[in-house]
Formats: sequence, C-alpha cells, structure tokens
Amino acid sequence: MQGMSERQYAAHVGLSRGAIQKAKTAERLVLYPDGSINAAASDARRAETTDPSKTRKPPAPKLKPVPEAAVTAVGDTLREQGLAVPAVGGGTTFLQAKTANEVLKAQERRIRLQKLKGELIERARALALVFRLAREERDAWVNWPARAAALMAAELSASCSDATGQQITVEPAAMQKVLEKHVRAHLDELAEVRPDFR
Repeated sequence: MQGMSERQYAAHVGLSRGAIQKAKTAERLVLYPDGSINAAASDARRAETTDPSKTRKPPAPKLKPVPEAAVTAVGDTLREQGLAVPAVGGGTTFLQAKTANEVLKAQERRIRLQKLKGELIERARALALVFRLAREERDAWVNWPARAAALMAAELSASCSDATGQQITVEPAAMQKVLEKHVRAHLDELAEVRPDFR
C-alpha cells in the first residue's frame, strides 16, 4: 500500500470516514493505482475544490470574562503580602493569579491549624460569649445599689454632721434611689456603644 487508507486519511484531515468516501466518489481525492489515497495531492485538490463558505472552522476558544471582584481580590491578596500588584484596569497575569491563589491556600491552612490548636473560635460563639458576659455585668450593676446603699448610708451618717455639730442621718432608701438613678444613666450610656465586629 503506497498511500493512506480511508480511515487514516479521515483522521489526517479531521473528517468522518463517510465524508472521505463521498469525496472519493466525487473524485475530489487523488488515488494511487492500488486504491490508497495520496495525502498531499488529495489535500491540494480538496483545497481547490472546496467552497470556503461551506467549510467548518474550528470554534475560537471562548474565554470567560474574569469578574472585576476576582481581579480586585487578587490585587488585595498580593498587596497584603507586599508583592507586585496588577495595574488598575491593566488585568492580572496568570502568575499573579496563581501566586494569590497559593497565598490564600496557605492562609486558609494556617487558620485551619490555629482552629485545631484552639487558638481560634467561631465568630458566632465569641459574640454569644461577649453578649452573655455583658448581660451578667449589667445585671450585677443593676443589683449593686440595693446591696451597697445601706452600707454607704451608714458610713455617711457616721462621718457627717451639720454646721451645728448634729449628726446627719442618711436614709438607705434615699441612697438606693440616687445610686439606681446614676447606675441606670451609666448603663444607658454604655448601651449606646456599638462595637465594630469586622
């Protein structure tokens, strides 16, 4: 066999065997005397006799557009590490994106390790703990005037006298009201504070 078989030529030009058989019947291929296909001559004849508008061109590879958020994230990650950042609107190179990806993977592994070691806790758990502690602190302050008013009234009564030298008596109930008023005012001020949990 001097040339290619139908199957070999079909693989050579990227067509089906049926298409090659049709081209052979239409005498668009050059054959050797033994019936095998002369590849070089057949390629030339097919190029001459094929209508360019009817040829299938391989589709151009479709590149997906990269979201601007992804490009920004790459820049932010590289900037955090002190590496070269892509110019604004200039696009990101494959190497920059790969470097940012590796940096993020390393950071994720470090965080996972810190969590396993017990150095990190979940945000929701931390917020719940802070909320519970703040509520306990508030309750302790709300109950403090009732506990301390009598002791403070006794101490003040023992150490206070008026201009005539008579002993002044401080009523525990009055002391408790004053303390409660000031504690509540202070707690209201603290309630306005909003921590930033970023």
